[in-house]
Amino acid sequence: MRSKTVLLTGVAGFIGAHTLEHFLEKTDCNIVGIDSLQHRGNMARINQVLGKRPEWQDRFKFHRLNLAWDMDVAQLNKIGDVDVIINMASESHVDRSISDPKPFIKNNVDLTVNMLEYARLIQPELFIQISTDEVYGPMIDHPYAEWERFLPSNPYSASKAAQEMIAISYWRTYGVPLVITNTMNNIGEMQDVEKYVPMVIRDILAGQRIKIHGTKKEIGSRSYLHARNHADALLYIMEELQPKAYGPKNEYPDKYNIVGDTQLTNLEMAERIAKILKKPLEYDIVDFHATRPGHDMHYGLDGSKLQELGWKPPLSFAESLERTVTNYVRHTEWLK
Repeated sequence: MRSKTVLLTGVAGFIGAHTLEHFLEKTDCNIVGIDSLQHRGNMARINQVLGKRPEWQDRFKFHRLNLAWDMDVAQLNKIGDVDVIINMASESHVDRSISDPKPFIKNNVDLTVNMLEYARLIQPELFIQISTDEVYGPMIDHPYAEWERFLPSNPYSASKAAQEMIAISYWRTYGVPLVITNTMNNIGEMQDVEKYVPMVIRDILAGQRIKIHGTKKEIGSRSYLHARNHADALLYIMEELQPKAYGPKNEYPDKYNIVGDTQLTNLEMAERIAKILKKPLEYDIVDFHATRPGHDMHYGLDGSKLQELGWKPPLSFAESLERTVTNYVRHTEWLK
């Protein structure tokens, strides 16, 4: 039996690089990676992954493409046929989506349409569209299960909701074998310092005060998932769960929340990081509503569906955070 070929978009991003490593380590798949390297993609991540096992280089092929541009036949032919598409590429920084929304939304919508058009052309066995907990909007009184109402609060989350809706239309109209996943804040090695966990690590190591967004009565909270756990769930979906075809009994495509095991306030996360670093935590509570318009105070996903189907995250949250923090201490180049 021949090895499958998996196309992974956004491969030079933080989550993409962890997914690349996990699939190379746990499968015999060949990986075709695409990244524009124009946003937060960094070839240093790919080089670090491939440097661990030189034999992996024979199973990986990289294309530098901007998927948001119109893709012609020549570009598509460079990619070739693939068995599975994991569409992970997206602009993902909420503040940048708020300060300059139009190109941000256009990028995320256009790249998704182009990848779905490619899927319509080559007819893969599976197309996984990666989405976020933020499409559901703020968690009010319970974690959201799959297919609860969408209420995006900012242009980034709206663009991710748009990606999902476009993908569903291709599933219903053209038969693209779609699975949608929604995940939460990912953590792990090689993450960009604009994100909360590496930012807190950097500032604590530098002896700076941390800004904790919230109010005196309520601190914002998030759930956290190590990027390798995320990758493991994607692999489980690919290997164990067959995508549904649209029909009279299947009005909705398959959709899975990929969830970590711990919900923490932003202050609790900073305290845990400081404890691992064995450094004091100095912080200020910064008024959430005044400083973060368009942001949500709390997010939460119900992950029971995927776990009841058999997937369990291989790394606990405590192990994930310890591993993440200690790696940044050893590799401070990722904090610059």
